[in-house]
Amino acid sequence: MDDVIIIGGSFAGLAGALQLGRARRKVTVLDTGLPRNRFAGHSHGLLGHDHKPPLDILAEARQQLARYPTIKLVSARAESVSGAIDDFNVLTSDGGSFGARRLILSYGVADQMPDVPGYADSWGTSIVPCPYCDGFEVAGQHWGLIWSGPQSHNQARLFLDWTDKLTLFADGHDIPPDIQADLARRKIPVVDGRIVEIAHHKGHIATVNLDTGRNVAVDILFAHPRNKPSASLHESLGLATVVTPVGIALKVDERRQTSMPGVYAAGDLVTPFLPSVTQASSQGAMAGIFAQQSMVV
Repeated sequence: MDDVIIIGGSFAGLAGALQLGRARRKVTVLDTGLPRNRFAGHSHGLLGHDHKPPLDILAEARQQLARYPTIKLVSARAESVSGAIDDFNVLTSDGGSFGARRLILSYGVADQMPDVPGYADSWGTSIVPCPYCDGFEVAGQHWGLIWSGPQSHNQARLFLDWTDKLTLFADGHDIPPDIQADLARRKIPVVDGRIVEIAHHKGHIATVNLDTGRNVAVDILFAHPRNKPSASLHESLGLATVVTPVGIALKVDERRQTSMPGVYAAGDLVTPFLPSVTQASSQGAMAGIFAQQSMVV
């Protein structure tokens, strides 16, 4: 039996494994090799790795973990989880069975692309969610923001630190009059109509086409589509969740523990707003540390 099984081997999961390996705890990391940011050409804001391809960072991390004899990296999808603290069992899709005293869930989320031609093709390159991840590279250019709810008002105000040319696309939503007035005061135009196509060329946006017949050219488009957890293991465990404007997130305490003793969570699975590799790595490290500390007798 391992000390910890980590389900999800991207930034959060590997950061947790590193802390556990350095504490000489036996840990198995189960990973499908499909990190959320695999569509991005570069990762930004991670100290020491700024502007490096995210897949390269993860490959380097896995190489570094090889020096720790108690860490095992397994390419497999966790199919089911059962048991309780000190006696968890994980079955994988290829028939593997693993036991551990603790679990760390870091399998992240999958973004749900709207059924708009050109949207999915541009995701991660010219349609992005995070200004801290990609804003510097396109500062001063014409930004577009797709309204996804009240949180978009704060995002629009925030974006003015990067650009003074911002267009907000209502995309069929009714934006409250007081917010429209504030946007007008900030000289942020609001374009009505639903988006029916994103015209692009080699990942660069040319125009946002609307059902009103209007076409608006922008250089970069920010959007926050709904997402869902990449697996349903938290449901079978009955873990508490919180509802967010873009989906659900697992509820954790200050020690990264979920509502079930012995089960910890980190990364995008618990970070609905402005997720990043920096946050995921930090949360994963904390989950690993607190999982280890919980096993000290």
